[in-house]
Amino acid sequence: MTGFHDEVIVGDAHNDLLVLVARRPREIWASYFRERWYPQLRGGGIDIQVLPVFIDDEFRPEGALRETLRMIEAAHRLAEGNADVVALCRTGDEVSAAVASGRIALVPALEGCPQVDDDIELFQTLHRLGVRMASFTHYGRTMLADGSAENATGGRLTRAGVEAVGLLEELGLLIDVSHVGRASVEHILELATKPVIATHSCADAVYPHHRNLTDEQVRGIAATGGIVCVNFFAGFLTDAKPTIEHLVEHIAHVIAIAGEDHVGLGSDFVAELFDEKIPSCDRPLMIEGVDAETLVPGLEGPAGMPLVTEALVRHGLAEPVVAKIVGGNLFRVLRELT
Repeated sequence: MTGFHDEVIVGDAHNDLLVLVARRPREIWASYFRERWYPQLRGGGIDIQVLPVFIDDEFRPEGALRETLRMIEAAHRLAEGNADVVALCRTGDEVSAAVASGRIALVPALEGCPQVDDDIELFQTLHRLGVRMASFTHYGRTMLADGSAENATGGRLTRAGVEAVGLLEELGLLIDVSHVGRASVEHILELATKPVIATHSCADAVYPHHRNLTDEQVRGIAATGGIVCVNFFAGFLTDAKPTIEHLVEHIAHVIAIAGEDHVGLGSDFVAELFDEKIPSCDRPLMIEGVDAETLVPGLEGPAGMPLVTEALVRHGLAEPVVAKIVGGNLFRVLRELT
């Protein structure tokens, strides 16, 4: 099975490793990535890695844009300092060239938009710097949309959010609906004329959670030509002791609803992030009553990716279908970047 995994394109639509890179002194951004993260990514066979720019509460609101620029600079420097093994990609052609050369294609993204607020012209600035995806919010309410934790309000996009959809499509940025509230997702899908992505979301029909997507939303994303990349985070998979079979159940359900061409992987690996950022006095880290540090065995980090491929084949999916899920579909969508 390792042979099959090594032969296919493997893509991860969400790993917060850039947060950890940017926490280091700028002089070691490139070396830290090479020593700490590149071996894990290569060990997992990853060919495409989306790098979300997530801004912690400590930087909001005044420092959000400044920290965003630091993180984007960190992405550029780690790529420049490791140009033999990775490439920061702005276009579909650059993604294709990186993969063809055996390097890992890195694609910067925004997770939530506190750095933009309603000054949507900043999307153009961030696009110039290499950002190619954006989600409008992270759990809560922003000047663009409501996050999933605000589902009860029924909030749709704001006027600025509606304008932002058009601007992002014009620029060629993928709109990411993971973390976006249900009414706001519906609004985005009403407006979208280009593929929409959910970079790290599970299926609400399998395990009800406000962060998970309903079947209607999954169908809507597929109808745009986009993809739903299923999250590995245990708290969104099940309330039982998590196993890789729970992850496969979510993937299989999204396939049943959206079709095999509209499913991918968005790991949301958080173990190292929590280990570094959460002090021992705050352990265990509880989020909405769930121990957020409970992990699917074997999926603590990128090196576990071959286990997902093995589990999908063991589930009975044909190898060509598995190849689409573990990276082929994400590769297809990213090849359309301009």
